[in-house]
Amino acid sequence: MQRQQLQFLQKWLHNKNRKPLIIRGARQVGKSTLVELFAQQHQQNLFNVNLERYPELSQVFSTKEPEQILQQIEALPRMDRISQDMLLFLDEIQAVPEAIPALRYFYEDRPELPVISAGSLLEFALSEHKFSMPVGRIQYLYLGPMTFTEFLAALGEEKLYQFVTHYELGQEIGVVVHQRLLQLLRCYYFVGGMPEAVAIFTETRSYREVSEVHNSIIETYREDFPKYVGSRNLNRMLNVFNHAARNVGRKVKYSNISKHDQSVTIKKDLELLSMARVISKVVHSHCTGLPLQADIEEKVYKLLFLDVGLMNAICGLNWRNLSQLDDIKLINEGTIAEQFIGQHLQASLAETPNRELTYWLREGRSSNAEVDYVIALDGNIIPIEIKSGATGSLKSLHQFMGTKKTPVAIRFDASLPAINDINTIINLGKQRQKISYPLISLPLYLVERLNEVVGNYCL
Repeated sequence: MQRQQLQFLQKWLHNKNRKPLIIRGARQVGKSTLVELFAQQHQQNLFNVNLERYPELSQVFSTKEPEQILQQIEALPRMDRISQDMLLFLDEIQAVPEAIPALRYFYEDRPELPVISAGSLLEFALSEHKFSMPVGRIQYLYLGPMTFTEFLAALGEEKLYQFVTHYELGQEIGVVVHQRLLQLLRCYYFVGGMPEAVAIFTETRSYREVSEVHNSIIETYREDFPKYVGSRNLNRMLNVFNHAARNVGRKVKYSNISKHDQSVTIKKDLELLSMARVISKVVHSHCTGLPLQADIEEKVYKLLFLDVGLMNAICGLNWRNLSQLDDIKLINEGTIAEQFIGQHLQASLAETPNRELTYWLREGRSSNAEVDYVIALDGNIIPIEIKSGATGSLKSLHQFMGTKKTPVAIRFDASLPAINDINTIINLGKQRQKISYPLISLPLYLVERLNEVVGNYCL
């Protein structure tokens, strides 16, 4: 299970100024399992209340009286008394939105009682309710799909896990290790990071059974939408959901999603899915300075999907054609690599104030230039290009480095790590100009070491 989140929960539990915690994340990313595992590891008595089973509790939570709320919960069937040494877990909190503002009063009136809640698609529920959030009285933890290194750990690849998580720039990677990690990367492309899919693959090594899990998860999402879309059109929401998965990395044009609905309607659907973290936006920034989010064009953005495995399942990559993966060229392999890197960059930014990813786009009459991602690390603007293979053009990256003059550029591809001094000539306006810059090339499977690699290089 996700080690960093378990460490976070341990610190939270022993914090003297602990606030009620809401674990946020999309459906099926393992929020409930995380809490149960944490309670088991730390020998905490877990008092689990699944609010989807008790919608009548909405009136109880509306009182905002913790003692009354606890008494009513204890009166539910098969419930024990709630003592101070227990961990109160309010699962599926989106089913009773009134419980969210009530958390403030647990913080104020019962601070000794640790309270964790978890919910999926919270914004769908909140959009239909009018109440103020308990700002400053609750804490959030974001949980997303398992990362590639967590996937390695789940498979029992402890040596490879240790190698990737402790890699330092300049460290030699043997051919066997490199090829093995690329094979497992391809495996992760299909399985993805949804805990149930990883668990079934760990147990069976069956891609067919993973496909069945993916189909089940996707169907769960589709069945969930009617509960939370309110007055919004269900079929249109499903269309937006599918379009997002099938068009990762492409600039969003509302007319490509639906020719029959107004742009403002499609925009709202995308915003709801984004707030619920089923999808996420990568917004164009002019990248003239930090923070990157201060220089964005909100109307110009592309999309990432929740998980690379689910994305491929919706796109039709199944266990049958996976067996031919080494012999054929996937039409969308570049998109898969971009989703993989973006998914992991998103995970690294999840707990930061500016979690929105950015990219750079220059559109011209004769030629366009686009850098896949641009992030801020250690006070530096870092452009990132993704290549699915071991080679590829860097024309857009040259344009970016020639105009922004940042200290280093990153390329993720399928080759071994390298640092190259790039010297080339580009067109800037009507002039030809020589540019030089260092390019760090990293294999895709080292994305989780990006912060350390760049930090050490820029020292």
